[in-house]
Amino acid sequence: MKIIAIGRNYAAHIEELNNEKPDEPVIFTKPDTAILKNNAPFYYPEFSTDIHHEVEILLRVCKEGKSISPKFAHKYYDAIGLGIDFTARDLQSKAKEKRLPWALAKGFNGSAPISEFVPIEEFKDLKDLNFSLKVNDEVKQQGNTKLMLFSFDEIIVYISKFITLKQGDIIFTGTPEGVGPVQIGDTLEGFIEDKSFFKFDIK
Repeated sequence: MKIIAIGRNYAAHIEELNNEKPDEPVIFTKPDTAILKNNAPFYYPEFSTDIHHEVEILLRVCKEGKSISPKFAHKYYDAIGLGIDFTARDLQSKAKEKRLPWALAKGFNGSAPISEFVPIEEFKDLKDLNFSLKVNDEVKQQGNTKLMLFSFDEIIVYISKFITLKQGDIIFTGTPEGVGPVQIGDTLEGFIEDKSFFKFDIK
């Protein structure tokens, strides 16, 4: 499986990082070694002093497809999850200053904690999903999928123009505003609506 992630998909988050609003989805990838499952702790890496949380709705791809038509896009994902796109902001800023790729800032070991996946049929409206992140029981990020610049279906269509999607692939769909640093000793808990999807510690 592979992890494909969407950057700059919520306008308020674009503004908080002083980024330019994209005309098309911004795509980056994470290796499978980035995944953390089953509420395993995240161990703060020695190479960074500025790791930021970015909570995101996840899509699970359910069948292979490339150059997918918009009218069939919804058939290519069957479950929703929640995850964190941990970002080494100091490494990312250094790479951006030099106009170099920032793969290491996003793809390091453990940088993609993910929840279990829930079938899409269990959600009332995928275009109106509330999700949030608490750090030490304090809400730090809140988002709703209706605020996405590019919808789930549009993301599927766009990625599949360039990269064949395969069963089991995971797509991170972008983070809302409120991203910020985590510290050793923090506890992170993520919610879709009022249901807890993950809870893990920073060590």
